[in-house]
Amino acid sequence: MASSQRWRQALVWLHVVTSVGWMAQALVLFTLLSVSFGSAQAGVRVSATTMAHVVDTTLLAPAANAAAFTGFVLAAATPWGFFRNWWVLVKFGITVAQLYAGIFILSAALQASVVSAEAGRPTPPVLQLVGTALMASAIAFQAWLSVAKPWRRTPWASVRKIPAASDRVFAAAVFAPVADIALGLAVGFPAPLFELIVLIVVLARRPRRIAAQPRPETVVNR
Repeated sequence: MASSQRWRQALVWLHVVTSVGWMAQALVLFTLLSVSFGSAQAGVRVSATTMAHVVDTTLLAPAANAAAFTGFVLAAATPWGFFRNWWVLVKFGITVAQLYAGIFILSAALQASVVSAEAGRPTPPVLQLVGTALMASAIAFQAWLSVAKPWRRTPWASVRKIPAASDRVFAAAVFAPVADIALGLAVGFPAPLFELIVLIVVLARRPRRIAAQPRPETVVNR
């Protein structure tokens, strides 16, 4: 029990650190893109946009992957769950939206801005400016949700309390982001392979943990 608690605390710590890192890098992107947007010099615009792209691929993306992964595992591997409390459900929805927007919209737009800037046709990064500002604000709001834990339980909350996963699950969840960072450095782009594997295993085992719990009426009859 003590070992499991330590690994669970380590995962919570990693979630906090990577979430703060995600927000900090979003603010760095916003700053660089603001310089690119406000400068009249083509060289400054190209440099600022290029550096924003470097920060996005080498720092923000791994931090975002690790923050989302650790948050998902903490929900799936603990009694909190995904749909038992409104504040967890809201955090989950915001995280999914952020990942989608960051990967398929903002990163793609930033890459296009770098290509345009290098070709001598710099475009105002309005979309990226708004997106990074919203991203940082959303992460700050999620931090408040984690601290305040507002609102009641959802209508889908089960009466049964689901037990936490084993210490091996929490240990694997702690080491997976580290392994993926090393993998990303090796291949040259973010590659959350181990995080996906661990998350799939945790999600696959969660229904078994739920089914293993006795129903409330069974406990009363005893």
